[in-house]
Amino acid sequence: MQDVVKLTTPLKDEDVEKLRIGTRVLLSGIIYSARDAAHKRLVELIEADEELPFDLKGQVIYYMGPSPPPPGRPIGAAGPTTAYRMDPYAPLLIANGLKGMIGKGTRSDEVKEAIKKYKAVYFAAIGGAGALMSQSILSAEVVAYPELGPEAIRRLEVKDMPLVVANDIYGGDLYIDGVKQYARV
Repeated sequence: MQDVVKLTTPLKDEDVEKLRIGTRVLLSGIIYSARDAAHKRLVELIEADEELPFDLKGQVIYYMGPSPPPPGRPIGAAGPTTAYRMDPYAPLLIANGLKGMIGKGTRSDEVKEAIKKYKAVYFAAIGGAGALMSQSILSAEVVAYPELGPEAIRRLEVKDMPLVVANDIYGGDLYIDGVKQYARV
């Protein structure tokens, strides 16, 4: 069994170069949560050559809309959302410095090509386990678009968030290659 790789944000080229599909990762540092409405606004800012609410360089975006925090916790359930909804926006964000994305489900060919071209990575998170995922989040602060409610952009401090590499810079796709590995001939 492959060892677990510990990574700390912001990510660099050399961080993603050592990752292959199926690699288990424990991610720590600062990441940002954003879903489709926030992605649309980020892309509009880039296209208008306006300043973004945070620097994309080396950052990781978690496709997540949390539930309200229970007493004593920074965030409620924080499970991943389906990644393909961000596919129209992800290639431009990757081209502008985004290094990692966290979600669930497959990605488009355009996103996979941007991952290879700009040395980024797509991590799969544990779907259906939002309470477990929230245990890795030490703090959460809305940094943009509070009017979007749960879909506002949040700055999250995470420690040892459990992830698996689903798409790597070498063209690997866990959703395709993983199925092939277990398919009966």
